[in-house]
Amino acid sequence: MESAIVRIKKGEARALKAGGMWIYDNEIDTITGDFTNGDMVTVEDFDGYFLGRGFINTNSKITIRIMTRKKDTEINEDFIEMRVRNAWEYRKTTSDTDSCRVIFGEADFLPGIVVDKFSDVLVVESLALGIDRLKPLILDTLKRILKEDGLEIRGIYERSDAKVRLQEGMERVKGFIGEPFDTKVEIVENGVKYMVDVQDGQKTGFFLDQKYNRLAMHRICKGKRVLDCFTHTGSFALNAGIAGATQVLGVDASELGVAQATENARLNDLSDVVTFQCADVFELLPELEKKGEKFDVVILDPPAFTKSRNSVKNAVKGYREINLRGMKLVKDGGYLATCSCSHFMTPELFTKTIREAAANVHKRLRQVEYRTQAADHPILWAGEDTSYYLKFYIFQVCDEK
Repeated sequence: MESAIVRIKKGEARALKAGGMWIYDNEIDTITGDFTNGDMVTVEDFDGYFLGRGFINTNSKITIRIMTRKKDTEINEDFIEMRVRNAWEYRKTTSDTDSCRVIFGEADFLPGIVVDKFSDVLVVESLALGIDRLKPLILDTLKRILKEDGLEIRGIYERSDAKVRLQEGMERVKGFIGEPFDTKVEIVENGVKYMVDVQDGQKTGFFLDQKYNRLAMHRICKGKRVLDCFTHTGSFALNAGIAGATQVLGVDASELGVAQATENARLNDLSDVVTFQCADVFELLPELEKKGEKFDVVILDPPAFTKSRNSVKNAVKGYREINLRGMKLVKDGGYLATCSCSHFMTPELFTKTIREAAANVHKRLRQVEYRTQAADHPILWAGEDTSYYLKFYIFQVCDEK
């Protein structure tokens, strides 16, 4: 049992009471009892009303991450098995599980940990001290549950190398958990083959959250000339190629990303149709415009331009710039796919920014569809709404007539 009790200030912890899982340092009134950072504590409201149990870390602004709201629930091996099993059963029902996000932190009620499955390899990212202590148990439990379905995991790689770990008072960690293995893993998604580099690729090696957004482009890209900006390892470009596009150009500023994308094109026998260029998208789009280039489809999948509320204004400028440049390169009646993966770029703000970009270049937009992240990245309706981050639009772009 927990020996420390955390009491919340009167009128605070509104996000927690709305379904969230975080308690910030400025919401805490008192902490009584002994604890070490990473321990489980009991959380009570100002009047002693039980709010939940979670792990504490006074090094972090997010001081407590809630694990359960039930007073009689203990955080033990049975509890972890319940959480992990629920996460896997959800994926089996909602997603293609050959490669998917198996555990998505707070949205799976396991705050601070992400586990991606690429074929027979797991990649884990642990970002909070309390969950880091539970990481071995979570991974062992997950491997055992997957084995029940005939899925033998041949290796686990850790990518807990994000800067946010420093804010938790933790070191950044990267490397094998258990025996070493070949970290280049071939996966298949939407009929497209990829070589995923779980050791040196971005984040956990591959962005699984756009899986069904990429699939949504298949019908639109058939027989078309396509420009894929911020292509990373070529995922949207390759989906366009597989779908029957006549010509695809993928652009990214990363030489490593372009090299991996080129390799992926060869893997899919698409080298004659899909080519890649290493360039700064912000510099290239005006150059293409000057040359009079036009595309049937333009895809904009930029990295998060903002990772904090403080830099949202600059992010808006960036999103507005690439969207208006992208619209200028779309043929009349062609299509624009555009997205934002920043949590702080709200759906309302992103929509407003796109509308302003269209007005600036005198284009009319007809919305084909609006999408979010794939179902293996579930959106938890909660106080912080932290799990909802990906916004994805497909528009038809029309000239004023």
